[in-house]
Formats: sequence, C-alpha cells, structure tokens
Amino acid sequence: MKKIISGKVREVYETDEGQLVMVTTDRISAFDVILNSTIPNKGKALNQIALYWFDLTKDIIPNHIVSAELSDMPNLFAYDKENYQGRTILTKKLKMLPYEFIVRGYMFGSMWAEYKENKTFCGKPVEGEYVQAQKLAEPIVTPSVKNNEGHDENITMDRLRAEIGAEEANRIADICVKIYNKCYEDAKKKGLIIADTKFEFGYDENGVLTLGDEVMTPDSSRFWAAEDYKTGVSPRSYDKQFVRDWLIENKLNGVTPAPELPAEIVEKTAALYKECYTKITGNAEYK
Repeated sequence: MKKIISGKVREVYETDEGQLVMVTTDRISAFDVILNSTIPNKGKALNQIALYWFDLTKDIIPNHIVSAELSDMPNLFAYDKENYQGRTILTKKLKMLPYEFIVRGYMFGSMWAEYKENKTFCGKPVEGEYVQAQKLAEPIVTPSVKNNEGHDENITMDRLRAEIGAEEANRIADICVKIYNKCYEDAKKKGLIIADTKFEFGYDENGVLTLGDEVMTPDSSRFWAAEDYKTGVSPRSYDKQFVRDWLIENKLNGVTPAPELPAEIVEKTAALYKECYTKITGNAEYK
C-alpha cells in the first residue's frame, strides 16, 4: 500500500489489490489555503454524509464505494480505529473524467454575479427574471474543467459535447439532474435546501460510468436552512462561512503561512457541520 494523494482534506492510499482507501481529515481550507487549525470531527461529518447520499442514489448510478468497514481495509486502518473510524472508505479505483459537473437549482453565487451584469451565465442568456437566491425554473448543469494549477474553468455544454461526445455528455447531465432532484426532495423533508452541488464521475475496470469523489457534502454543496430561506438575501448556509468571514474581516484571506483560527470560530464551524450531519442522516452522534 502506498499514499498517492495528500489533498486539502483527503489522504488517498492505493492498496495492493488496486483499490483506494480515502481518509477524510479534519483539515479545513479557505481561499485555496490549508489553515493551521482543524475542525473536530469535520472529516467524519463529510464522510458519513457522503455515504448517506451514495446509498440513496445507487439506483440511479453505481458509485465507487466498496466498504466503509475498517475490517475490510489494510491492517493500518483496521487496527487504528481512533484515527480512522467513521472517516475512511474503501473504493474502486476509477479512470476519472477531468471535469466537475455543477448542478445549480438557485440563482446564487457566481451565477447570480454574472446574471446581475448582463442576464447571462457561462456566456448564454438566462431566460426569466430572477432575484438573488430565487429557485430556478429547472436545475441546470454547468460543467467545468479541472485544471492542475489555478482555478477550475467553467465551460459550456456544447464544449463538453465536443470533447467527450454528445451522447455521453447528455447522459451525464441527465444523471446529474436525477441525483440532484432525488437528494433535494429528501433534504427538503428535513428542513434543508440544496441550492447547488458538484459531482465527479469516472469509469470502472469494466468501462461502467460511476459516481466518485464525494457527493452532497457541505464542502461540495450549498445547503441552506429552509426555515430561514427567503429570496433577495444570502440565506444561512451549512458550510465554512464562519471561517471565510473571519479571514476576510481580519484581512487574512489567502495569506500564507496559514493563520490559526480562534477557538470560537472552530467551535461554531464544528457545530454547524454536526447539525448538518444530524439533519441529513438522522443520527445524533457520529459513527
């Protein structure tokens, strides 16, 4: 077994059998900088929320999960429950597509910023009149290219069709909307609104399109509290906004070496991840 990736949040190992072990740490990044603080149990929240959604959507598309049981993993993980329990998964190794597929259900974020300027998004006209945080008539899929350096690049569906073929591009977009709609309805019953999210896909050893990476976590999605939601303002969200706001307020956004977060910001952020986890899974405590 060897470590092949040490990312902003995840450590990824390749097993001797050609599978992957993914460990979701408590690290937190903002403005492309890994901060010099961790958020207690953030990794467990992300991992267990993703497992919930992977299970819910497995009838729509296969996913990369092999097991979430440490006993199915190499001894390093099985014998060290304190560090790996609840935050570790064994997955298939996929041939990943070099794209992210963002599903947007609401007029918000970068879409709102561009729409305000000229009523377009990704260079195409947006039909209808919208205010900030208003639900779109239909969810839309906006792909982006994953760049090795710098930020990902938004591209049009037409460009995606040209690069991977129209049939496959349309199939993936259709799957994205089906996953989003199913998860949206489930979250809505629990007092959450999924405003937008991103998916990543790859092909398994048999060439089968497979959902990979993470799915519907606070790090890859925008969750709003339904009880506070109204249009025209930025709704309360379940993510690392406390961290971003503190960094901006103290002019530390994007600064290296990474700063330490105040205990209060750490505690508030940890509580928000825990609340999101409990609302989605129904579990009061992490597994």
